[in-house]
Amino acid sequence: MSALALPLLFATVLWFVATGFVLWLDRLPSSTWPASMVGATVASGFAMAGIIATAPMTGSAAAYAAFACALVLWGWHELSFLMGFVTGPNRSACPPDATGWRRFRLAAATLIHHEVAMFVTVGVIAAASWGQPNQTATLTFVLLFVMRLSAKFNIFAGVPHLSTEMMPDHMRYLASYFRIRPARLFFAASLTGIILLAAWLGNAALAADGGLATGYALAFALVLLAFIEHGFLVVPWQDTALFRWAMADRRLASSPPRATVLAVGEPALTLRQANALAALESAGQ
Repeated sequence: MSALALPLLFATVLWFVATGFVLWLDRLPSSTWPASMVGATVASGFAMAGIIATAPMTGSAAAYAAFACALVLWGWHELSFLMGFVTGPNRSACPPDATGWRRFRLAAATLIHHEVAMFVTVGVIAAASWGQPNQTATLTFVLLFVMRLSAKFNIFAGVPHLSTEMMPDHMRYLASYFRIRPARLFFAASLTGIILLAAWLGNAALAADGGLATGYALAFALVLLAFIEHGFLVVPWQDTALFRWAMADRRLASSPPRATVLAVGEPALTLRQANALAALESAGQ
């Protein structure tokens, strides 16, 4: 198990810092966003170069470097989405009467450009490291992509607990597509798949050695983090508390609104409701 300890610590700390940094940049005044995106794009270029450079290497250091580079690319996508640069053609709240296929189509249109961009990035990383011994970057980005899709589908299908505090004001229309209800079979199937995948990756890490073992161990850590993130969807404890340090709204002179936590029995927020609630909470503090 000691073979998993260092990669688990490395992946957890890097994920925590990277997520907080993205949230921190997103909370800066919107006038800083173009500069942030330029900086993130330059960093992504170096990260892509790092993936190409480490692909032929077989040591543990190369696996750690490739993992970090993949997280930089992932951060670019998260930042571009939260800042509204790469989202989708639909930026409106879900109509109250939208159900079934229409609701799914409208929800997909809110973020389809983001999903396509990530899928293209998967292809670019895979092509850059094709046939090379170090596949850590490809495995990392694929897992991030799949785990995030799983979380999005579950939120769309319905989960018992959900916080919208991490959502920037200009993206709160997305909350109208959330469904708050007891977890269904899809959530159980998702969690089972995550557990089985984590078990397989953990076993693969223990059975391998060198850089291959490190790559599998880092992937195991990511899937374990995804399991925890999925768990927050069904328990009353919110993961937003972990990132409070990064979420102080520097665009407002007053303190930021309190967390908006949705629970079973509450409807998803419409855009108007979310904005009104944020305004009332700000005025009351």
